[in-house]
Amino acid sequence: MSQTALLVELEPVVAENLDRHLSLAKEWFPHEYVPWSDGRTFDGLLGGEPWSPEDSQIPDVARTALIVNLLTEDNLPSYHREIATLFGRDGAWGTWVHRWTAEEGRHGIAIRDYLTVTRAVDPVALERARMVHMSNGYANQHDDEVLHSLAYVSFQELATRISHRNTGRATGDPLCERLLARVAADENLHMMFYRNLLGAAFELAPSQAMRAVADVVADFQMPGVGIEGFARKSVAIAMAGIYDLRQHRDEVLAPVLRQWDIWNVTGLDADGEAARDQIAAQMTQLDTTASRFEARREERRTRGR
Repeated sequence: MSQTALLVELEPVVAENLDRHLSLAKEWFPHEYVPWSDGRTFDGLLGGEPWSPEDSQIPDVARTALIVNLLTEDNLPSYHREIATLFGRDGAWGTWVHRWTAEEGRHGIAIRDYLTVTRAVDPVALERARMVHMSNGYANQHDDEVLHSLAYVSFQELATRISHRNTGRATGDPLCERLLARVAADENLHMMFYRNLLGAAFELAPSQAMRAVADVVADFQMPGVGIEGFARKSVAIAMAGIYDLRQHRDEVLAPVLRQWDIWNVTGLDADGEAARDQIAAQMTQLDTTASRFEARREERRTRGR
């Protein structure tokens, strides 16, 4: 099926799931999650106190994860451009694009306000990192492929949910954990929306959908990959168990693949069958790689003890 045909055929599914999303999404307000009375004026124009690492008791790795999570949210203008260009701005597709953008924007507002008021991170370094990251922008690896993009966001939204929840726990701050749990709840609804769309695509074009999933599983990267120092930061985050390969395989890829029931999809052509075999091989490889990483991590912890 052509990209246009897919958009047209899937629009009723978009409308149905948009209604479902709006019925489940809860209204919430960023300002209610921020301890404003804890705030103090920073140095600079107003002559306050400069930031110091001692201003916050949040562990360093949790601070790193918070920065990565926020900078990822900050690139929202680029994400909006990508999905608006691909899905369009009319009809149910367009309504979803704008609703999703509004909800994601709220995440960035809430997290930044919390980090600034609680002095959890250096505001100067954070702003400089934001400028660098947003100046680079973001480009979808499959910006002209509807099914590839749906497959990607199905996994990515779930990965983001897990990252937010685990980051909240890692901070040791009940307020931060509550805020990121609220953000994660939104991300879960976004995942369900996209997952349901691709599930419908498996009925329309099973081989195309299977190929899309295989390609995305093989080259998946989080949207924050363009953040300066992302490789180093992601290793630290993985070592802390906030988001690692095991979670990626077992808590992101596996449950979504199971929901689509890809192992029992019928009507595949030769490429569709080959794509399914590739997914199976990739899952096996990820399991092996994750086990090796876990062993190395445990060895390092043992040496540390």
